[in-house]
Amino acid sequence: MDLKGKNVLLIGLAKTGISTIKLLDKLEANITVNDIKTEEKLVDILEELKDIKNATYILGYHPEEVDHIDLAVVSPGVPLDLPFIQKLYSNNIKVIGEVELAYELSNNPTFIGITGTNGKTTTTSLVGEIFKAAKCDTYVVGNIGKPVIETVGIADEKSFLITELSSFQLESIVDFKPRVSMILNLSPDHLNRHHTMENYIMAKANIFKNQDKNDFTILNYNDEAVRALSSKCNSQVLYFSRKHQGVKGIYVNNEGNIVINIDKEIVLLHEDELSLPGGHNLENCMAATLAAYVSGIDIEVIREVLKTFKAVEHRLEYVKTVNGVMYVNDSKGTNPDSTIKAVTSYKKPIILIAGGYDKDSTYDELLDIAKQNVKALVLLGETASKIEACAKTKGFEIIKRVQNMKEAVETSAELANEGDVVLLSPACASWDMYTSFEVRGRDFKDNVNNL
Repeated sequence: MDLKGKNVLLIGLAKTGISTIKLLDKLEANITVNDIKTEEKLVDILEELKDIKNATYILGYHPEEVDHIDLAVVSPGVPLDLPFIQKLYSNNIKVIGEVELAYELSNNPTFIGITGTNGKTTTTSLVGEIFKAAKCDTYVVGNIGKPVIETVGIADEKSFLITELSSFQLESIVDFKPRVSMILNLSPDHLNRHHTMENYIMAKANIFKNQDKNDFTILNYNDEAVRALSSKCNSQVLYFSRKHQGVKGIYVNNEGNIVINIDKEIVLLHEDELSLPGGHNLENCMAATLAAYVSGIDIEVIREVLKTFKAVEHRLEYVKTVNGVMYVNDSKGTNPDSTIKAVTSYKKPIILIAGGYDKDSTYDELLDIAKQNVKALVLLGETASKIEACAKTKGFEIIKRVQNMKEAVETSAELANEGDVVLLSPACASWDMYTSFEVRGRDFKDNVNNL
């Protein structure tokens, strides 16, 4: 893709947008930058871009004239159904995301693409650690933090890009083709953006749409919505399952052994040897194993990493024990299904800190399950009243509303007894109060450490 002298519209000044602009400038494109935020709200970002000479900015509103544009690059947070983006489509102007742009500009690295509603970050990190332990030239990128575009000109045909992909990133895929794709699970999320579950699943399924018989797609056999996607795959489909023995891929047998079952059966290790707790992490480990195994990673390397891998930050992250109460940071729990996995990972009584940005989620299933061991709810953010109303119908008696994280932690400490767990797992995004779930998680940890 030669972009020299081309008119490129960059929509959205998020983290990926900054990296994309810098690369487009190196490629000598004529850049138009658009963001709905005003200049006053983008001071820090614009300061970072002050050395970019060949860019004009349209800030605070969207452009009306787009006929001169040769290519549009959309940041993940920007909805594709905006009128001016629809006009780009109708004018047959190519509209892609940062992941697709990076793919088209890359020097043929091997992509491992990982998506799903929950577990993406843990699985991506785990796969990355396995490849690094095998001494591969490895880049862990995508939705996990480092934009894929930053590897352009660095990664080559000997490199592996372990890529976490959100539905937002996948809905703008055109030619992106990973060697291995993976869908961990599917449950309602981001419906305020995708509007229907069908649209959400279609976006996720883009991860394998360009694959062929030489590639692999790894699917969760236990998730009916995920398993049903196998009929749409042109690649070699492998499954992971902790409930069904004998599936082609990897499964857990009656003795609790994890068994790779592709060309022959290989006992990997016992599930109790895994470093990560919980049934959901067992599935993450099995999926990661398949991705590494079909990529030629030695089985002993996989075993060792599975035994020693530490939980990623903000995902069931142990913070501190105070007065016999354990504090756990699961700020990455940004939807109800993710929080279900968190609360079912502990057998001890839980004080659950929840609430945040409303993604049109429902909380009935979460609260039905949480009733078993969550003894108190501490709620904050935009969805606090919505969760409280639902919790009252489920019979929760101890519900506290707070205004900020400091108050949430202090209130939880007052409610907790020795042996309890105070768990931040919001079941909501962070955008009503924080710029990211990472900032929210750090705020929780800071307040816990100040107890």
